Amino acid sequence: MKLRTLLAVLQIAWLAGTARGGDSPQPEPGALPEGDQGIAARYPGDRGIEADAAVLFHDDFESDDLRSRWDNTFQKAGIRIAAEPENVHGGKRALEFTVPKQQAEYSNGVVKNLSSGQDVVFLRYYTKFEKGFDQVASSHNGAILEAQAPGVPYSTPGVRADGRNKFIVSFENWRGEAATPSPGELNVYCYHPQQRSEYGDHFFPSGKVLPYTSRPGDFGPHFIARPDIIPELGRWYCFELMVKANAAGRRDGRIACWMDGRLVADFQNLRLRDVDTLKINSAALCLHIRSNTIRENKKWYDDVVAATSYIGPVAEAK
Repeated sequence: MKLRTLLAVLQIAWLAGTARGGDSPQPEPGALPEGDQGIAARYPGDRGIEADAAVLFHDDFESDDLRSRWDNTFQKAGIRIAAEPENVHGGKRALEFTVPKQQAEYSNGVVKNLSSGQDVVFLRYYTKFEKGFDQVASSHNGAILEAQAPGVPYSTPGVRADGRNKFIVSFENWRGEAATPSPGELNVYCYHPQQRSEYGDHFFPSGKVLPYTSRPGDFGPHFIARPDIIPELGRWYCFELMVKANAAGRRDGRIACWMDGRLVADFQNLRLRDVDTLKINSAALCLHIRSNTIRENKKWYDDVVAATSYIGPVAEAK
């Protein structure tokens, strides 16, 4: 075989491998920390946590001025800073989202740009659904980490992730039918290059993937199936989301989720991007409901931290 022909064959093989995200077996990923093994343990009550070298952003919502902390807010009429003690986790204030009873789509949200772009981001937050929260079908109601290429607008629903334009990871609850208790099962809603639907996939801790649940997710040989979880309404939880982008040409991306410091989901063997320049560059909190005809619904957030390493729950103030 001539050298030029050989080089052409090797290039085609490399491109095919990149498109598949790499076929080589992935090593077993390292164990993830849990409980008080994170940044928050060094800062009781989260006091001073924003000064830690690993922290990218912190907001406890004690200020009324969201614009000074967040780069974008959506549906300002449905957003307020709550001061009722029962709706606050720490301090005296929290963020409140309200979706009115209506057929039209409604999306509350706050977005923080991570200007430097990151390959790994942890996002910890406290959140609570109101006791009567009742919504079926399309709803995004948690926290989001997103990578967007220059010129790609925020979110772009229905536009597939192609490995170069974006990837989106949202830690949220899914309730597809009224028989499922509200607010539905914890899951990761993900836009990624191998997504099954143009509107993204839902990854559940057990390994189930929606749509086409008869086909399990390809989370690699080291994946551990965990129980699917439906959180209680009217109760504060500490959630944390980790997104680790893969190296281009490899399936070593990882998404992990914690609830009250306990690891509840760990999705491995992921291809989120095909170029290393596509980095995580925004974090968001949201309450989106496509059609909210049952009742007005509320959700609260508090004590948010984004960082490049595990954060963990707020440590008890001494």
